[in-house]
Amino acid sequence: MRQKAAASTRIKLSEIFTSIEGEGILFGTKTMFVRMAGCPLKCHWCDTPYALPLDSGSDYSIDSAKELISKNLHVNTYKVNFTGGEPLVQHEALIELAKFVRGKGLRTYLESACYDATRFAKVLGYIDLVKIEFKLRDSKVVDEKHYGSLLRNELDCLKLAISSGKTTYIKVVVTNSSSLKEFKELVREVFSFTKPAEIAGFIIQPSYKIDEPPLDVLFGFYDAVYPLYDQVRIVPQLHKIIGVR
Repeated sequence: MRQKAAASTRIKLSEIFTSIEGEGILFGTKTMFVRMAGCPLKCHWCDTPYALPLDSGSDYSIDSAKELISKNLHVNTYKVNFTGGEPLVQHEALIELAKFVRGKGLRTYLESACYDATRFAKVLGYIDLVKIEFKLRDSKVVDEKHYGSLLRNELDCLKLAISSGKTTYIKVVVTNSSSLKEFKELVREVFSFTKPAEIAGFIIQPSYKIDEPPLDVLFGFYDAVYPLYDQVRIVPQLHKIIGVR
């Protein structure tokens, strides 16, 4: 018990900075990014490879991490984005920082691959805005043997977020190699239990500089969602277009 308590008082962070949110339904908002180190997944188009190793980042006490957040916080920040790496790897530390951020009157946002629904359920009560990201097989996130388990966890996280009344949106990164058939099956599964009014958006994000999908391919994915949810949007990574982090 002592070892568990000691571990929960520390966190490995890759970086903390404030920039413009470039993804999802909240693009364009002034956002503090708390990038937690370590991720067990291996998306081939990942744009933060430096934060993937489980032994990466710098080690801090929770109190020191709170001080860093306070020191780097900008006026008029819309939300604090807990990202990675993969925040659920350090879910106990995430809870402590999310409680701290909320205490400052700020919105908390979780950017996770939703690979573990049990950990997701534990942190959900401290999060205001939730992105549920579904990984298609061409992401190479896990091997085929483990893909079914990942998908079940992602779907369970969506159900949890909706049932808790969180502001929830869906994101899927697509490439030129992504399977439209697989995508359509995912969309049917999602909307078999999700009502359009229960989510705040469905974002199709084209990959950037890696197997980029052309317009006709993007239209195919868009058209697969639109009949079931007409608020679907194709949104690229805008922060890369304007040249910020």
